[in-house]
Amino acid sequence: MAGAEAAGPPARAQVLQSLCPAAAVIALIESRQDRMEAFVQLWWDACAPLGTSWAGFYVDVAGEPDDRRLALAARRPKPACSPIGMHGACGQGLRGARSLVVHDVADLGAGYVACDPRDRSELVVPCLAADGSAWGVFDVDSHALGAFGVPDALACERLLAVAGLSEPHRDPPRTSR
Repeated sequence: MAGAEAAGPPARAQVLQSLCPAAAVIALIESRQDRMEAFVQLWWDACAPLGTSWAGFYVDVAGEPDDRRLALAARRPKPACSPIGMHGACGQGLRGARSLVVHDVADLGAGYVACDPRDRSELVVPCLAADGSAWGVFDVDSHALGAFGVPDALACERLLAVAGLSEPHRDPPRTSR
């Protein structure tokens, strides 16, 4: 997938910045579920050609504190694991309310939730409520190693806020390196 790596994180971040007007229209949609569906479609149309293999939302499912789960919501192009535990990258992003850029999913070891064994890198961006807690995450995968960078995380955080799916983030993204 050399084309995906050639596009690189800065190219994707620039594409994401250009989507802000469309994201502002998404913010006008009343239902959060419908906004998530529209956001995933917007991301997929713009970023699949740049090396995204999957994109979707996982939402926090209320439960016992020691048995919290994330359930799949909107996604493209195919279903994924659901529900998932809080031990993976999505759970880390949700619990820490901080974006996570995973250069190589192998770095996550036993904590990695492998829905597609071809995935090599991941971007997890939490969706924040007004109090700073996360109610869900936007998760993006790629078959290319190192497909995502901090510029992608920052651009996605902004795009989610413009789309009415997150409050602005306060903490900088983490990387797996």
